[in-house]
Amino acid sequence: MVTMRDVSARAGVSKATVSRVLNGTGQVKESTRQQVFSAMEELGYRPNFLARSLAHRTSNSIGLVVSTFDGFYFGRLLQQASRQTESHGKQLIVTDGHDTPEREREAVQMLADRQCDAIILYTRHMSEQAIMALIDNINVPLVVINRDVKEARERCVFFEQRNAAFQAVEYLIAQGHREIACITVPLATPTGKARLQGYRDALEKHGIAWDESRVKNGDSTMTRGYELCQALLASRTPFSALFACNDDMALGASKAIYQAGRRIPQDISLFGFDDAPSARWLEPGLSTVYLPIDTMIVTAIDRAIMLASDQPLPPIAPFTGTLVLRESVTAGPHYRHPAA
Repeated sequence: MVTMRDVSARAGVSKATVSRVLNGTGQVKESTRQQVFSAMEELGYRPNFLARSLAHRTSNSIGLVVSTFDGFYFGRLLQQASRQTESHGKQLIVTDGHDTPEREREAVQMLADRQCDAIILYTRHMSEQAIMALIDNINVPLVVINRDVKEARERCVFFEQRNAAFQAVEYLIAQGHREIACITVPLATPTGKARLQGYRDALEKHGIAWDESRVKNGDSTMTRGYELCQALLASRTPFSALFACNDDMALGASKAIYQAGRRIPQDISLFGFDDAPSARWLEPGLSTVYLPIDTMIVTAIDRAIMLASDQPLPPIAPFTGTLVLRESVTAGPHYRHPAA
């Protein structure tokens, strides 16, 4: 096995100089650096990065725990996270928390054991108490994405879910819809609860009575969106608009609407959430809520780097959504023209 001593002999420099080149520390002339790299290439030398991380208690890496690898949302998040980490000269280590608090805790501990400089946790189910316990007990800075932990706002990058849902439903009401159905994402998650509450807030503000028969609890999949929209149509409960709490369920619902001989938006207006790439290709195009996930993960990476450098951090303001209005919504039976 080729060693650092072999590299130093081939390059004609000391072992300490080779170490400084590999670690990026100390003053080394560019010509000397090139000698060392040339010697490494000629000899086929590969530095033992694990040993170096144990010795220096850093791996020059950022850890990321995500709930799952499924779907466009996490694909976008991972792509941007990788780019932003590389821009800081670090490596990204990603692992799957399997969408359970227990596995997420194990994943965080594994990344801490690997001497990551900082860790970013994306969690949907872990309680605030459990998140705070992780922050307090692991020996690596932790940033949380997708959750608002009031005791650690400077470490939390989150989206204002409730207000975004409120805006979407209020837009439907402004278009003259008062009989608005809703298909939720899982209510066991803070996201599911917040989006349903935003729906309820909009109804309450405009004096529209809550009707439980118009609300179906979903699981975020197209299949469930299709099945629950079928159930809404079969129930004979009238509705002129449907707010689906994610785009996949909205797409599933669209098939149920068409199979029932109804038209979008002439008979039923449809509104989604997330602005998935498929939303614009639905016919007609799906109105939805855009989440700034790219900006959020960039903020999380930058915040993790700052925490690893012991820089003081102010609280992070929550991110907000943007309504993306396409052709799936039209005026409802109670619409009044602004000039009227």
